[in-house]
Amino acid sequence: MSASKDSAVSKEKVLGVTRPGIKNDEVLDFYKKWSKEYDKDLDEEEYGGPRKVAQTLAASLGDRRDVRVLDVAAGTGLCGLELSKLGFTNVDALDASQEMLDVAKTKNVYKNFIKEFLGPNRLNIDDDTYDGMTACGLFCDGHVGPDCLEQLIRIVKPGGFICIGLREVLLHTSDACKDLEPRMAALQSEGQWQQVHREVFPGYCVGFDGVVYVYKVL
Repeated sequence: MSASKDSAVSKEKVLGVTRPGIKNDEVLDFYKKWSKEYDKDLDEEEYGGPRKVAQTLAASLGDRRDVRVLDVAAGTGLCGLELSKLGFTNVDALDASQEMLDVAKTKNVYKNFIKEFLGPNRLNIDDDTYDGMTACGLFCDGHVGPDCLEQLIRIVKPGGFICIGLREVLLHTSDACKDLEPRMAALQSEGQWQQVHREVFPGYCVGFDGVVYVYKVL
């Protein structure tokens, strides 16, 4: 199979699992079937988002590498692997797909694994648990919407950082993402967090630009 064919297949899968109208249970079924091939289909060349998100969080945290970090929507552990390369040793993984978490376990970069679906529901995690958080590919159709943001803020310590990455085009085309930036701004107006970085960058995933945010919890 040619490189271009590989790329086309990868893009087809990404667009398939995030297609408009897809339901949560369909997403989980898709990942169940895709989990063992996911890393092969989305290597560093096809999916630069995890590296960018990990590097951006690391820059926000400075020299601190022993802090506690939660990788949200951890999937097969690509962002966790990038955090490990940067020297982070105290990272937990959260994802709704057991099959994806099973693959993540084989990378030996996480301490704890939390199988939960994000939303407005209260997570089984104490307030102010983490110093930092990564969330790469969390927001898209059939996955997670802005109604989870309060939960993410709740479990990060004041002064901690939340780094979020997604396909930039989804801000304009996805029902799950069209209210994301307005909700982020509203939470800032409420004094819950403060944006410290926003950047659009190339090579996020299968040819799409990405946007990465860093918010400091107040």
